[in-house]
Amino acid sequence: MTSERVRKALEEFVRERDWAQFHTPANLAKSIAIEAGELLECFQWSDDADEAQVRAELADVVTYCTLLAARLGIDLDEIVLEKLVATGEKYPADRARGRSTKYDAL
Repeated sequence: MTSERVRKALEEFVRERDWAQFHTPANLAKSIAIEAGELLECFQWSDDADEAQVRAELADVVTYCTLLAARLGIDLDEIVLEKLVATGEKYPADRARGRSTKYDAL
């Protein structure tokens, strides 16, 4: 999901600041939730959010997700592809196309 270039840049950034000591799975998961809330705040009163702010908050969410995956030794590409298979089984295209209905009501 993220390139090797991005992963290396993140590793270097964290190493230079000696921040890995704070990157427990729990702390990273909390940071994801906090940053996701800040991303949502961009759209709090309007769907016309400031693009620069959305980009900054989305980058924070992706950064913390990438750091958590690395900390846990999880391959993001692998888990996303696995989840797509599982979600595809719950939401078959022929029944879910164009609908936002939850899988148990399709």
